[in-house]
Amino acid sequence: MALYTHHLPAWKRREVEEIKADAGRYALIGLVDMYGIPATQLQQIRRNLRGSVKLKMTRNTLIEHAFSEIGGEIAVLAGRLSGHSALIFTNENPFKLFKKLEKTKTKMVARPGEKAPDDIVVEKGPTSFKPGPIVGELQQAGIPAAIEAGKVKIRETRTVVRKGDTIGPKQADVLAKLGIKPMDVGLILQAAFYEGSLYEPSVLAIDEDLIFSQITIASQQAFNLSVNAVIPTQETAAPIIARAVREARGLAIEASIYEKDVIDGIIGKAQRESAALQNMVRGS
Repeated sequence: MALYTHHLPAWKRREVEEIKADAGRYALIGLVDMYGIPATQLQQIRRNLRGSVKLKMTRNTLIEHAFSEIGGEIAVLAGRLSGHSALIFTNENPFKLFKKLEKTKTKMVARPGEKAPDDIVVEKGPTSFKPGPIVGELQQAGIPAAIEAGKVKIRETRTVVRKGDTIGPKQADVLAKLGIKPMDVGLILQAAFYEGSLYEPSVLAIDEDLIFSQITIASQQAFNLSVNAVIPTQETAAPIIARAVREARGLAIEASIYEKDVIDGIIGKAQRESAALQNMVRGS
């Protein structure tokens, strides 16, 4: 069902039709949060993504209208729209896209009213500040400070803002003066629709090195289990046969079964036993 039925102005209709065309042209359609990205950084991001990713900024109402006209499961993306959303199109899978977008992020100073992405910690130690109003400003922001050897020193490590808490004006000002940039600014993937499924950022944020390590360990464990349990596969057949040959040879030598393939082993065993016996006799 369409969001509204009155006639769209020509420019809005063109926007809606372009979104619909791109949704059919690309394998993946997603939403990204563009909050706080400076214009110069956005231009650089566009240049870096050009050729593999299309970024489109338009009104949320037109995005909702296009999704409504497309219909089907893609409409679930409309529920992820925010005040700073933009559309993103690509033929890459969502995991590659997420990784690529993560590289667009840079550290920025915090602004009053923003939420702390993680605990913001100020470490103890000397600063470059000379004695002055900065001491009071630090203390007002909850950072214990004092003057030592003509410099302002932070007396103890302090968590200024907890993860998820709002950063106040005094805290933002002090953090900026200390050169602390806690905010990640860049294209933040809100959701992606790909091959009939909706992908959330929490699913896409994987540690590739960790996953590869886990797969390697699991593969080795499965291989060892297969060999020890004598489960022949294309990969384990040769080690299983080699192990069986070694065990059969060892059994034949211990039991003194005279076969041409173990004669040398039996002779070697006899020589070792003879040498051991001679040593015992000499010792007595």
